[in-house]
This record gives sequence, C-alpha cells and structure tokens, in this order.
Amino acid sequence: MSSKTKILVMKKKDVIYTGIFAAFAIIFIILLFMMFRPSAEKVSGSRKNLYTPGVYTTQITLNNNAMNLEVRVDESHINSIDLVYLSESASAMFPLMQPTLDNLEAQICQSQSTDDIYYEASSQYTSQMLLEAINDALETAASKAS
Repeated sequence: MSSKTKILVMKKKDVIYTGIFAAFAIIFIILLFMMFRPSAEKVSGSRKNLYTPGVYTTQITLNNNAMNLEVRVDESHINSIDLVYLSESASAMFPLMQPTLDNLEAQICQSQSTDDIYYEASSQYTSQMLLEAINDALETAASKAS
C-alpha cells in the first residue's frame, strides 16, 4: 500500500501573524465600505428644506453704533448677506466691515456653509464677529424650518 500522506508543519508564530493580518484586512474592508457607501440623502434623491425662506436679521453693536446683518435664504440655499448701517457715521468709523463681509459672503454663498472659511489675519476679529452674527441668523432660519 502506498499512502501519500502529507504532513504540514507550521510554526505557531506564523499562524498568529496570519490571523492578525486577516483580521486587519477584514476591518479595513469594513471601514472602506462604511466610508464610501452612498449617504441616505443621496439615495433618497430629495433634499429636505434646510431653511425657512426669508430675510433674517442680526443686530451688531460696536461702540454704541448699531448695524444690522441681513441674511437672505431660500429653502436650501444662502442667497446673500448684507450689512445695513443704521447710521451714516458707522460706515466711516468701521471701514473694514464691508470688505470683510464681501469676502465672507463670496465664500459662504459658494460653499453654502460657514465651515472652513478663510479670512486674513488683519481682519480676524472682524471676520469672527461677522461669522457669529451670520451663524445666529442661519440658526434662526434653520429652527423655523424644523
């Protein structure tokens, strides 16, 4: 009788390394699937209303000079952001307000978000103050939509 029995000898260390590598490969595949699967919003095809359409105003006061920041939105877009001076002297006293707002408005209307906004270091505090006012107006618009 000729038996062709083969014995496979493996080191315990090689078996453990192979098991760990297989576990990492499975975890990696699961993470890739979770990252690149289509989101529920893309699958449904319909976009729910983010805002209640209208003009939302937030008041900004600097050195006893009041001005209103107006944010115009429709159901799912930020359309424009304007600064309405309540006194003529406010525009002369704060000349950086309008150029800074124009820069922020261009970025926000393009990205439709106030996240990851770039502003120059020379207008950092003005930009932060305006972004807070814009976020307040957008929160009001979003809260009325839900």
